Amino acid sequence: MNTRFLFSFIIGIALLAGTTAQAQTRVPARRPGAVAPRPRPTNMGAGMKDGLTMKDGRIILTELGISNPTTADKKLLNGVVISTTGLVTATDGTTTQLTEGDLVSLTGRVTTRRSIVVADSLSKARSFDLKYPGKRKKMEEDAERKAKVKAKLAEDKAKIAEKRARDKEKSKR
Repeated sequence: MNTRFLFSFIIGIALLAGTTAQAQTRVPARRPGAVAPRPRPTNMGAGMKDGLTMKDGRIILTELGISNPTTADKKLLNGVVISTTGLVTATDGTTTQLTEGDLVSLTGRVTTRRSIVVADSLSKARSFDLKYPGKRKKMEEDAERKAKVKAKLAEDKAKIAEKRARDKEKSKR
């Protein structure tokens, strides 16, 4: 009798464990008459500022986070005209050719990729200095010390080679 009770108890627990481990797989039904959420506009280049950018040889216009290639010349607020080939003509008649990664704001300010990279690296250096005060100076001092040690080793090596050459000449005589 005990074995029968024990056996039925084990079977019962196994059946209950199988039913409690199941997860809910169905998506809850949408309320009738509910409006589906409106899709958000996606940005072609994450973090791109509003303006015109030269990308893959084409001028891309980004406004309100939405990027589209330009199909015609674009005249900006201050009178600057940008052609589809990337030629920027200012109001005084000067022209500038955009290169890959250059940015022109919607107000007509031209920013080169090089200046963007320089500004970014300077801001990173400033934030590193704020986060780790004195660490960059210490790293520079360590690099100088290592360079001096390396120069001294090279000098010692040259002296040893010179001494060996003199000893070799003496032994030949």
